[in-house]
Amino acid sequence: MGEEKPKSTGVWPTVKPFVNGGASGMLATCVIQPIDMIKVRIQLGQGSAAEVTKNMLKNDGVGSFYKGLSAGLLRQATYTTARLGTFKILTNKALEANDGKPLPLYQKALCGLTAGAIGASVGSPADLALIRMQADATLPVAQRRNYTNAFNALYRIVADEGFLALWKGAGPTVVRAMALNMGMLASYEQSAEFCRDSLGFGEATTVLGASSVSGFFAAACSLPFDYVKTQIQKMQPDAQGNYPYTGSLDCAMKTLKSGGPFKFYTGFPVYCVRIAPHVMMTWIFLNQIQKLEKSAGFSEEESENEDRRRRQNSTGESAINMMTIKAVASIFIFMASITS
Repeated sequence: MGEEKPKSTGVWPTVKPFVNGGASGMLATCVIQPIDMIKVRIQLGQGSAAEVTKNMLKNDGVGSFYKGLSAGLLRQATYTTARLGTFKILTNKALEANDGKPLPLYQKALCGLTAGAIGASVGSPADLALIRMQADATLPVAQRRNYTNAFNALYRIVADEGFLALWKGAGPTVVRAMALNMGMLASYEQSAEFCRDSLGFGEATTVLGASSVSGFFAAACSLPFDYVKTQIQKMQPDAQGNYPYTGSLDCAMKTLKSGGPFKFYTGFPVYCVRIAPHVMMTWIFLNQIQKLEKSAGFSEEESENEDRRRRQNSTGESAINMMTIKAVASIFIFMASITS
């Protein structure tokens, strides 16, 4: 106890996890945006990844791959800022309650679920703007909204449909985010402990390995919810003013009846290609940001927490890690077999 330093009471220690999370997510999005565009168009039924890419280049040029980038960055500035910041705070609080001992998987999963729900609630308006901007070019000319940027989209949604329309599809968005973040955040923490403490990997290998597991698990857990969310957010009323779906449950049931359970995994390979690199780059960027802060003397408290976590890792926890990795690997192998 004598080694403990008084905690800083300034603003920076409180906002740092949110700033770091948002910055890492925005940097990753700048790289992943083209793949995200292809994924959305595949889900909208425009063909395979190769066909979509060829048509986009032919009809709209290279710039079409970055359509909606402003909305994507706004989404990361809200959604990822909230979820990663919240997850860091929740896990730090849980570590304190556990006297610095590694958290069991269920606690990490609960932290991930909570962080995902909070992040999605904050970022849902930007997510709606992003989906509409990406889907706009697939609509008939008369039905296109022609948003100029994310803020124009948000303004027109409020003006045309009301303020609460910004949270249209928020239900499936929140559920999808909870599933994704449970997979992404909990599996990353668990895999990182296993790679570092049981396999003896170095920092770079640990980040890459844990990020890969995190990305695949996030994709496998979240794609069905992502599919329903996309269908809800991009739907248009018919001539009588009726929407094709009354809600997310209706969309899920109609999709199940018309296409079977595998319909929810439409675009799964591209979704994995999009999710896994984004997750990996988010963690890599976050790791580099934290290194810079540590070298500048802004991360002493975080370094102490990490050192304490490593020192107090137990044999029992390592066994749990091994079981978790095996279970996750089995899920990935099964998911790959049913979608190949």
